[in-house]
Amino acid sequence: MNTIQNIMVCVTQQKTCERLIRRGAEIRDEYDGELYVIHVAKEGYHFLGNSRDGDALEYLFEKAKAYGANLTVVRSHDVLQTLKDLAEKNKIDLIILGESYENNEQKNVVSRLKKHLSKGIEIEIVPVQRENKAV
Repeated sequence: MNTIQNIMVCVTQQKTCERLIRRGAEIRDEYDGELYVIHVAKEGYHFLGNSRDGDALEYLFEKAKAYGANLTVVRSHDVLQTLKDLAEKNKIDLIILGESYENNEQKNVVSRLKKHLSKGIEIEIVPVQRENKAV
């Protein structure tokens, strides 16, 4: 990884976002950069996929604030283009994403975003946390 100045953490579901924000904060602290937490909601959908937008937005705000991040929440018809535009606007060097459950590359957001981004922007995938069970 080259010198990282600006990190963008893309969040979707409130239950999984803290681990992504925490990872972004770890990298930010290592490189003394800026941390941006971004959620782009598709036009016509609830912000975080449920009808409890107020609670979800408050949760996101609190988590972003706790890690010293800037929070941006927007609606868009074209989520990938909006993420690309925000990455360029904020001069992002690294994007943190959660692992996609979608195996189909055409539907996999991570694969699609990689193809959409400007050169020089790295992506780090944070794997889904699996429960450790004693054998």
